[in-house]
Amino acid sequence: MPEGDTIAWAANRIRPVLEGRAPDEILTPQTRHQLDRWPERLAGRPVTSVDTRGKHLFLHFEGGLVLHSHLGMSGYWSVVGKPPTLHGTWLVLRGGNQWVVQRHGPTLELITEGRARFDQRLAALGPDVLAPEFDAPGFLARLRSDDPTRPFGDALLDQRNLAGIGNIWKAEGCWEAGVDPWRRAGHVSDEEALAVIHGLRPRMLRSAREGPRTIEPRVYRRSGRPCPRCGAPVRARGQGDANRTTYWCPGCQR
Repeated sequence: MPEGDTIAWAANRIRPVLEGRAPDEILTPQTRHQLDRWPERLAGRPVTSVDTRGKHLFLHFEGGLVLHSHLGMSGYWSVVGKPPTLHGTWLVLRGGNQWVVQRHGPTLELITEGRARFDQRLAALGPDVLAPEFDAPGFLARLRSDDPTRPFGDALLDQRNLAGIGNIWKAEGCWEAGVDPWRRAGHVSDEEALAVIHGLRPRMLRSAREGPRTIEPRVYRRSGRPCPRCGAPVRARGQGDANRTTYWCPGCQR
């Protein structure tokens, strides 16, 4: 699943193409959207801003309309310099000689600004890990209201505790701070929990600026290979109800 840094990177690529101008062309090839008349409803409306919150992306249009996207496990945004293939494409927004394309994913909807503000799915999100000023007290309050017996790594994946973290950054953040993701959340101190965030934020921000190719994982998908810090073999095992594979070093993560 694309994580918060990937969504922020997509937004950073979309802004120069669309922000401050009305799309020159709007296509909705996917059958589920054709009856919603998005090209007619958005025609002539400039994009006023492109924002993200956690794994959600928002294109705000003049007149109080918002395109809201969540990519789930399979969706993605791209910006291309030639007309895209429409097969499997949900949305195309052309700005000059560039095309913003969205494919697949569970959520792509046109909503009003009012609905975006009061949508319960969005209101339930925890602090955004990539916010300019991270809300540390808010994160700790959410974490402490969760089940204290829950594995800490699983609690980090819960978007109600922290928005934008996925399986990659769960593993990488816990490694950066030397915290065992299998330790019960109630046994992780506030200082340790914040050390995870402070350890991963610079790397996530770099990925948001320069793209996911800059992640350079230390433990993620490195099962059996030596830990770059202590040399012990990295381990991997499914965690949580979704059985997401967790990677960690038993040698230096306590």
